[in-house]
Amino acid sequence: MQMVAGEGLSVTGRVTLTEHHQGAPGLAHGGLLAVALDEVLGGLGWLLHKPMVTGRLQVEYLRPVQIGRTLDLAAQVAGVDGRRIFCRASARLAPVDPDQGPGEVAARAFGVFVAVPLEHFRTHGRALDVRARSWEVNP
Repeated sequence: MQMVAGEGLSVTGRVTLTEHHQGAPGLAHGGLLAVALDEVLGGLGWLLHKPMVTGRLQVEYLRPVQIGRTLDLAAQVAGVDGRRIFCRASARLAPVDPDQGPGEVAARAFGVFVAVPLEHFRTHGRALDVRARSWEVNP
């Protein structure tokens, strides 16, 4: 997934689902949709200049998503309280015809992320290499 910073504290992303993302025959696995939403929400930390981890993620599945479809993801910061970052995201089916406008919402997520020091990743994972991510920022 590639993400792009939007206006204010928002991020968008796009992902196309393949047979590797399949749960039930011909449909995307719900866990994969949760991962995509979690990933776009996590991108908000870069805008806040705060490393953060998922504290809580609530996903609402609104419609099945067929394999081969593209999802347009959007995430926004709803508020910050100390180390807690409250945010929301949606996954829309990309329209087959671009003149159709935005597609139907297939899933949405509400998250509470927790800002952590970089030491968290050195202690519990591997050294953070910000060059490993590809970010495009809107002018």
